[in-house]
Amino acid sequence: MKEYSDYQRKVIKRYYDNRESIDAQRLSELVTNLFLASGKKREKMWETARGLMERLKVPKTRIEHVMEKQDPAVLAAVVEDVEAGKI
Repeated sequence: MKEYSDYQRKVIKRYYDNRESIDAQRLSELVTNLFLASGKKREKMWETARGLMERLKVPKTRIEHVMEKQDPAVLAAVVEDVEAGKI
């Protein structure tokens, strides 16, 4: 396997150092997109939201509640709690 250059290693390290904030940003963008999406694209977005919430360590009961309702407003409340540091 090819070794990464010093620059590439630094880029990868910074990505993983900031992954939590990146995931929080992606989740907040998903809320907006979910209001506008429909069909299979909407289903895929909900699965992406589940994965992001799991990586952000949202409690499983809360994830299940959000996925059961599939309401972007409920997901927005999760995003607010993540940004406020409650989760």
